[in-house]
Amino acid sequence: MLPKLFKMKKENELTKEQIGKDIVAGIIVAIIALPLSIALAISSGVSPEKGLITAIFAGFVISFLGGSKVQIGGPTGAFVVIVYGVVKTYGITGLITITMMSGIILVVMGLLKFGYLIKYVPQTITVGFTSGIAVTLLTTQLKDFFGLRIKDVPAEFIEKVESYIHNRSTFDRATFLIGLACIFILVYWPKVNKKIPASIIVLVLSTLVVNLFNLPTDTIGSRFNEISSSIPKPKIPHIDLQIITTLIKPAITVALLGAIESLLSCVVSDNMINDEHDSNMELVAQGLGNMASSIFAGIPATGAIARTAANVRNGGKSPISGMVHAITLLLIMVVLMPLAKLIPMATLAAILIVVSYNMGEWSHFRRLLSSSKSDVLVLVVTFVFTVVFDLVFAIGVGMTIHYILKFVKSRRKKEEDELKAA
Repeated sequence: MLPKLFKMKKENELTKEQIGKDIVAGIIVAIIALPLSIALAISSGVSPEKGLITAIFAGFVISFLGGSKVQIGGPTGAFVVIVYGVVKTYGITGLITITMMSGIILVVMGLLKFGYLIKYVPQTITVGFTSGIAVTLLTTQLKDFFGLRIKDVPAEFIEKVESYIHNRSTFDRATFLIGLACIFILVYWPKVNKKIPASIIVLVLSTLVVNLFNLPTDTIGSRFNEISSSIPKPKIPHIDLQIITTLIKPAITVALLGAIESLLSCVVSDNMINDEHDSNMELVAQGLGNMASSIFAGIPATGAIARTAANVRNGGKSPISGMVHAITLLLIMVVLMPLAKLIPMATLAAILIVVSYNMGEWSHFRRLLSSSKSDVLVLVVTFVFTVVFDLVFAIGVGMTIHYILKFVKSRRKKEEDELKAA
């Protein structure tokens, strides 16, 4: 195994012209990642700077040592529900430890060459859990989108929906209109200008409007009294046998999701640049990236499909763009982080609502509903179980049903062939 960056350097693929394009692409991706990293951190139940710290340290390591030329690593929507649940159950210290443990698991998976196992995960499973995660991510944003006054939102899906219904009388019209306007801009701005990210437009416009007109809506500053713009001192979390026993299940969940999400992102980017990634090297890099994030008190990271695609569309063709993206975010965090207090919470909710919609593979979902009954069963079970229960349980049940039905089908076909032969 050898990181793509080292392979490209060895084969003299890093030309001055391409490095120039990678630097530009990295800066553009950083601008796209800025509001997403902040929004994803808040939705995960941690302070805003944790998202940037994750994108900076995990993102740099994933690009520097990864098995893909163009993969962009950082916090993603897929992790929000899991991380939020972990924070509610084990606190920030538990989350940091779980991030470290999941990183170690991912490194071991890569060294044992588990990366090739991704091809055995059927499309019904990946579409089912991806769409399920999209739905759960969307529900986490309804409180801030509608301006509901709920002190402590439950982590579980059903309890969360019940909490929203119970507190519907606290609906805030001004907050809702700000969020709605942001969604409108996010959807239609790309038709006006594709060079300037829509998320930056809504971030700037909504912040100016809310603060100039002193609109009564929550901002990051009203939610978080202090937002740090400094990098925390590196600290390795304490791990012993008791901690491993307590936290191994959520750590495996984070590692499994990180592996699947990052390798799926690599497959998508391979098709865009006509290249082939190294799955096992990518898992090792993802693991080391999560370990780096944990050391600096960040949250779990994985390959971000949307940011990776944006990297390719803007000319990125080597890991240098991902490294530049991380360095740019570091500079932004140090210089501009105090201004983040002015950003309306409804704006971040709107950004993540659009992200959740784009994240769900709805066209594939509809197409699979027209396939065989066995595929529909696996798809629906994985989707529902992801929303109602958790990802590992959903994938486990979905995979079990898939291979049982596959075995029964092959057995039945064999019996039919034997009857025909007789």
